[in-house]
Amino acid sequence: MKFIEGHTHVLEIFGITKITSAKIDWVLNPNVYVILVTAEEDGRALAGSRIHVADGKTLLPIEEAVGELDERIFNMVEERRMDGTGELCGLWNSWEIAGLGIGSMQLSIACVAYAGLIKLNTLFGLCAPATYRNSIRGGFRVIKEIGINGKFYYPKEDLTATSILIDDIENLPLTYDDVKADIMTLRNNPISTRQILSKNGEPVNLHFDLTLK
Repeated sequence: MKFIEGHTHVLEIFGITKITSAKIDWVLNPNVYVILVTAEEDGRALAGSRIHVADGKTLLPIEEAVGELDERIFNMVEERRMDGTGELCGLWNSWEIAGLGIGSMQLSIACVAYAGLIKLNTLFGLCAPATYRNSIRGGFRVIKEIGINGKFYYPKEDLTATSILIDDIENLPLTYDDVKADIMTLRNNPISTRQILSKNGEPVNLHFDLTLK
């Protein structure tokens, strides 16, 4: 519920109401994992994301979002499903920590690390321009085989989204070295503490717990 409230609020600020990853029917899906960033002092939600595992029964959000525009996405997901595939989606960041790099890069690092812990081999995504750079740093490639070289006019005609994919979650060959090191460290130590310098130079203590709740 904390995730839904925070995600909905951020989307409303930008006037976005029709976005597939904002639907809440996933709360009943056992193949959806929520990763939440919370404040240590009171537990309030500061950022969050989800990983949807493709199960052959429920479409991934990216399939719902762009399937009508390019049906090739369905085959791409199905070809990878038996080996373990899913989608990183619904990433949101509160204004309270915007610009610190916590709700974007650090959250993405945690999600990719977690994707390996739940034995996914590949991971899809649909990113906005604001998260494109971090997505590439994190090892995603643009799926140029679909859309307009991977781009779609979504969720509104005046906005674009880029379809992205990590082809090898275990080895992360395209991931930037510093980001890859953080992912592998977190994957090997799901419960850990790290201090980072925020973009404004302030130290921030992060406590990670990627054990299954």
